[in-house]
Amino acid sequence: MPEHTSTAGTKRRTWLASALALAMVWAMTNGLPATADSAKALAYDFNFEAIEGGRMPLAQWRGKVLLVVNTASFCGFTPQYEGLQALWQRYEAKGLVVVGVPSNDFGGQEPKSEGEILGFCKGAYNVSFPLTSKQVVSGPQAHPFYRWAADALGAGAAPKWNFHKYLVGRDGRLISAFGTRVTPQAPELIRAVEAALAQTPAQTPAQTPAKTPAKTQAKN
Repeated sequence: MPEHTSTAGTKRRTWLASALALAMVWAMTNGLPATADSAKALAYDFNFEAIEGGRMPLAQWRGKVLLVVNTASFCGFTPQYEGLQALWQRYEAKGLVVVGVPSNDFGGQEPKSEGEILGFCKGAYNVSFPLTSKQVVSGPQAHPFYRWAADALGAGAAPKWNFHKYLVGRDGRLISAFGTRVTPQAPELIRAVEAALAQTPAQTPAQTPAKTPAKTQAKN
């Protein structure tokens, strides 16, 4: 083989190796938004928009226990609104905040406008706990809170259907996730809420939560 041909091949391989190395460096330093979200330590770092309009920073509930639930108006599990309202009324004075997050992600079961959703929730279930505007809660386009939560607890704990529940402690760290079929009155959820309420921010463990599988999810 002529010497100049061998030299050209070597240069080409060197160039390709350099290009690959640069691409890897770019990927490491310019990741998806979820990477930046996962670096955030607390739920208080995230903001929603209220269903009535205006910002809804989770930091306004610093020191309280949050139960963040993705909701839908035309789902077989929609009656859980009644249980969520009862849970909110039972534990609000002790520091629980239920946050409803309407989403059309699963089965297209939240297709209406924010105004119609709010009217339905108040009219059908007398909902008084905070509701956000409609949000994407699954996949790469999910709201930053949901991308952060999925990274913190693992993909198995991410929402698979409507009325999935994330429990956040008084220190702003995720505690656990509960699947769709775990109702607001389920003993395991009540125990987790009461245990979280019994803690103070100083008492709550500071470590990052271990990634654990979610409770059983199910479609209606």
